[in-house]
Amino acid sequence: MAGLHGTVTSIDLVSRRMRRIRISATELRGQPWTPGQQVRVRTGDGHGPRRSYSIFAYDDDSIELCVLEHGEDGPGAVWARQIAVGQPVNFSHPEGSFVLRDPAPYHLFVGEETASVAFCAMLRRLPPHANVYGVVEVDTPDDRIALPEQITWTYRAGASAASSESLVDAVRELTLPDGPGMAYVAGEARTIQMVRKHLVRDRNWPRRNVITKPFWTPGRAGMD
Repeated sequence: MAGLHGTVTSIDLVSRRMRRIRISATELRGQPWTPGQQVRVRTGDGHGPRRSYSIFAYDDDSIELCVLEHGEDGPGAVWARQIAVGQPVNFSHPEGSFVLRDPAPYHLFVGEETASVAFCAMLRRLPPHANVYGVVEVDTPDDRIALPEQITWTYRAGASAASSESLVDAVRELTLPDGPGMAYVAGEARTIQMVRKHLVRDRNWPRRNVITKPFWTPGRAGMD
């Protein structure tokens, strides 16, 4: 992986299960970035498998990643639990096409914890007058991160985030303007398909107006 080299400068919790990791890297200066994009991080001691993380914030010479604690022992989860201030990190240049399509009549954001980091970055980039709607599903209120008040929160209360009918139901209940906007749907792959089906079939949105990004699904490793 031709990439960048940085150093962890701070680690803190932004929700019950999400760690914010700030990485300083002078090589970031002048690098282009669009909110919603990711970087691919080398786990372990810098020679382990790559794992992709949405960029939470980006400034002149540092990025912030927010890593969800899944309670698993995969390479990404272990890396996030064990990383410490002062340790080196190897990561890719920002990449990905899950980004804002603006201008649009309005913007709809739908996802769960794994999508909320990208949504934060994208929402900060929108102009103040933008019309925003959305639903983010998390396990408990303590899993929320800071999102604009236009976003509706819904809670699984211990249920699985995979094939989440409760998230789709929450989208069905949204009162949206007449006509399609631009939708950004991210998170678990099967839930994404269900949300897209609702928007296209039930609300008559063109498929091109629904931008999707599957981050994970049960039993499948290596998804971005």
